[in-house]
Amino acid sequence: MSHERELEVALAAAREAGAAVRHYYETGTEVWEKSEDNPLTQADLESDRIIARHLREAFPSDGVLSEETTDDRSRLSKRRVWIVDPMDGTKEFTKKIPEFCVSIGLVEEGQPVVGVAFNPAADVAVWARRGAGTFRDGDRVRVSGCAALADAVVLASRTEISRDKFAAHQGWFKEIRPVGSIAWKLACIASGEGDLNVSMAPKNEWDVCAGDVLVREAGGVYVDFDGGPRVYNQASPLIERFMAAGPAGLVEQFNEREHRRVDSAGS
Repeated sequence: MSHERELEVALAAAREAGAAVRHYYETGTEVWEKSEDNPLTQADLESDRIIARHLREAFPSDGVLSEETTDDRSRLSKRRVWIVDPMDGTKEFTKKIPEFCVSIGLVEEGQPVVGVAFNPAADVAVWARRGAGTFRDGDRVRVSGCAALADAVVLASRTEISRDKFAAHQGWFKEIRPVGSIAWKLACIASGEGDLNVSMAPKNEWDVCAGDVLVREAGGVYVDFDGGPRVYNQASPLIERFMAAGPAGLVEQFNEREHRRVDSAGS
């Protein structure tokens, strides 16, 4: 299956939702706290409604898992499920940092096959479908050619950096660069704008599903620290295992060194 129609719908949904998000970004919106350090805005909700409408109209029998919609557990019995974050990077959005995006992914039998990440502040879209490569605003892109950890620019969470999650990794990399949304970080890794993403905190499926497709189709991998890929549409969308994305050889180097570090610390 080519998934051309699915990609077309996902792109249209992301662009329309992104336009709504951009409007609120420029004009302002009310902000609530869903939980501690977890903001919600009218932009998130409007984006969610727009995406849901596109998906329901085009693919009414597919399941949907979205961060801002009550989970319909019937998705667990469906072969195809859309996994959506209407706006990944809400904290950046509220702080006027242009590193947030609309993230729409499709999985079939747990495997990601279509992904779109659209950054409305930058007006940049990155998209992919299984077997067809990854594109950034129409130009094909690939993960970087970096082959050594010491030369790697790591795109990492501001929160994780501020909480010293990388304290034990000082000197491993050329640079640890703070970037907002994980979905946007994965889109940047797929585009070769950075060499490696390392996540040292739990994520949710809607945060990373689309980005997973982008990285895979750009010639990279997105795996846990044991080298295992994610199987999506799980009963719990929380991904508790730490994850790394980038060129396969670079990710393997990181995982091997991380295992040696952990083993050494435990001995």
